[in-house]
Amino acid sequence: MCKNLMEIDAVKKRIKFYPDWPSEGINFIDIMPLLADAEAFRAVVDAIDECVTAPNVAAPEARGFLFASPLMMTDGGVECVIPFRKKGKLPHSGDDLVGVSIVKEYGEDNLFFRKSDLSEARVTDGVIEVTLFDDILATGGTAVGMAERLSALTVERDGVAYPVKVKEFVFMGEIEVLEGRARLEAIAPVKSLIKF
Repeated sequence: MCKNLMEIDAVKKRIKFYPDWPSEGINFIDIMPLLADAEAFRAVVDAIDECVTAPNVAAPEARGFLFASPLMMTDGGVECVIPFRKKGKLPHSGDDLVGVSIVKEYGEDNLFFRKSDLSEARVTDGVIEVTLFDDILATGGTAVGMAERLSALTVERDGVAYPVKVKEFVFMGEIEVLEGRARLEAIAPVKSLIKF
């Protein structure tokens, strides 16, 4: 069971809400103020660490991997973070770059990751298990796109092909009214630390 972050005062006072931003009808949840408070940031990382059970974490930019990367320094067992970035942000050679089409609540987008980053992931029982982590679950478009693309891949090492399996989705927050959870539960279990 994941800890409810809104029960932690240091966290609760840092999360900000902006109605109708970036466009009308969208209510933006700003978690960036957590970076200004070491106690709040540590509480969030510890809570995420308790939820993540895979040794590998895939996280989109920028808030996703801002909060996922410190998991490699905890005792929870995360050994590899695979960053998903926007176009033009990942240097690469040859066919190392993999594109992911996503549909968000405010439009279509693309993210990219490198196969070479995924090849560093830990293999467990013949499978590369991945937790998909992001800051906020809204419609689930980003997570679905990432999960579908990762699940279609295998990673080859020493002549052996290892399938990639999305073990779970973990989010700092979930906007329940947008029903993104239902889309994701068809793929893997969903955990969130705050429900809005």
